[in-house]
Amino acid sequence: MRPLRRSPTLAVVAVVAAVALVAAACGGGDGRSDEVVLVTHDSFNIPGRVLRSFETSSGYRVRVRKAGDAGSALNQAILTKDNPIGDAFFGVDNTFLSRAVEAGIFVRFEPRNLGTTRADLRLDPGGRLTPIDYGDVCVNADRRWFTGRGVQPPVTLDDLADGRYRGLLVVQNPATSSPGLAFLLASVARFGDGWRDWWRRLRANDVKVTEGWEQAYNTEFSGSAGRGPRPLVVSYGSSPAAEVHYADPKPTVAPTAVLPDTCFRQVEFAGVLRGARNPEGARRLVEFMLTEEFQRAVPLSMWVFPARRATPLPEVFRQFAVAPVRPLRLPPAEIAANRDRWIEEWTEIVLR
Repeated sequence: MRPLRRSPTLAVVAVVAAVALVAAACGGGDGRSDEVVLVTHDSFNIPGRVLRSFETSSGYRVRVRKAGDAGSALNQAILTKDNPIGDAFFGVDNTFLSRAVEAGIFVRFEPRNLGTTRADLRLDPGGRLTPIDYGDVCVNADRRWFTGRGVQPPVTLDDLADGRYRGLLVVQNPATSSPGLAFLLASVARFGDGWRDWWRRLRANDVKVTEGWEQAYNTEFSGSAGRGPRPLVVSYGSSPAAEVHYADPKPTVAPTAVLPDTCFRQVEFAGVLRGARNPEGARRLVEFMLTEEFQRAVPLSMWVFPARRATPLPEVFRQFAVAPVRPLRLPPAEIAANRDRWIEEWTEIVLR
């Protein structure tokens, strides 16, 4: 997230107010011994029947505390690390992994079933964060728009800066949007130090920037319900599957297509918060997140892929969701060291 420019006094007031509000919401130290509190982002949407299954098998009652988007939820966990707002945390992704680890808010815990996960998703060598799911931020194309005009859609990130696609792409601001940040990181992974020149070319090619995914996909993108003017949008590798799943009647071909060469891999993790009131319940919950029951619920609940190997996928995912074999990646430590500076430089290049 791009840091807000404000006076030190206002910053202190904001931090104190945030901590006070969180502490009030927690109700102090009166947590129930049979309760495990899961802190997460607003997109956490696992079915109640799955959580009830955990409650039945473990004897712990789950309370889900949603704390805004992934960045906001992590910020709250860091600000309140001396008086944790929950027991377990879900939703740290690889763009914030190093920051979470360096803040010291998680304890070491490796679930007994960690070996069921894909090895390439285990990005924390210290064993504090457990991979739960993964997905890819990718450019999506409106098939009908390109077919109707007899135009070949772009294939690579380089193509997007070509004059043939002038005024066709909409992206999100990396300072305010998770997919926007992932797309910026995709450009760094692909072009190295040349990412700045590529974004200058995109700006000259009339790229459109929105604050978030919803405006980009549902208002500006021609392939969404919004029927906007632009046939290329930064979205997800699972977006075509979602388009088919929610359509009535369901098409046999997804109305949108993914450009696999543009995809940046995102991995989401869970961990046990340091100082948790119920560390045993937190450990049991994180371990439960790797069971086949939980993992099978992930695709159609949060539109990402399960981290557990060989988890059966729903038919709509098998047919229409995309997970490239070689997605673009960056080491979490490199992201942590440069994220804020890259966002500032992007802002200077694209918005000013």
